[in-house]
Amino acid sequence: MQLSESVRSQVLTFQQTEITEYHIYKRLAKKVNSPENAKIIEQIAEDELHHYNGWKKYTNEDVQPRWFFVWFYYFISIAFGFTFGIKLMEQGEQAAQKNYASVSNDIPEAEKFRHEENVHEEQLIGMLNEERLQYAGSVVLGLNDALVELTGALAGLTLALQNVKLIALSGLITGIAAAMSMAASEYLSTRSENTEKHPVRAAVYTGIA
Repeated sequence: MQLSESVRSQVLTFQQTEITEYHIYKRLAKKVNSPENAKIIEQIAEDELHHYNGWKKYTNEDVQPRWFFVWFYYFISIAFGFTFGIKLMEQGEQAAQKNYASVSNDIPEAEKFRHEENVHEEQLIGMLNEERLQYAGSVVLGLNDALVELTGALAGLTLALQNVKLIALSGLITGIAAAMSMAASEYLSTRSENTEKHPVRAAVYTGIA
C-alpha cells in the first residue's frame, strides 16, 4: 500500500512507540519476582511487538527504539514499582493512540490496533498485583503524621529553643517516638481489619515512612 508522506511519518512514529515499549516491558519482566506478574508483563511485551510488526507491513522499514525512554521508564519502575511505571507509561500513550483515528482511512487496521491497546492492555494491567501497592495506605499514613506532627514539633522547638544541637536532638527523639507510635497503631489497626495485609509489614511501612 502506497502511503502519503504525512501518513507514513505518523505510522513510523507509532512503530517507534511500540518497539520502545516492547523493550521496556521485556526488561521489566526479567526484574519481577512474581512469576504471575512476569507472565503478564511478558504478554504485554509480545502485544507491543505484534503491533510494531503490524505497522511495519505498511512502512517496510525497521525503526530503532527511543533508548532514553526505555531506560527512563525502566528506572522509574524499579524505583517506584513496576505497576506505577507501567501505568505512567500508559497514560502518556493515550494521547498517541488518539492519533490512530487520523490514519484509519488509509490503514483499516489502525482502529483494531487502537482497540487492542485500550482494552487488552487495561485488562492485563488490572491483573497486576504488587505488594507495595497494598501498603500504600500505610505509607501515606506515616508521611501524613510526619508532615503534621514532626513538622509542628520542630517549628515549636525552633521558636522555644535557640540551641541548634538541642533542637536537632529533640526533633530526633520526637521523630523516633512518633514512628514507633504510628507503627504500633497501624499494627493494631491492620490486625483488627479483615484484610490481606500483614500487620507487621504494614507497621514497618508506616514506621519507615
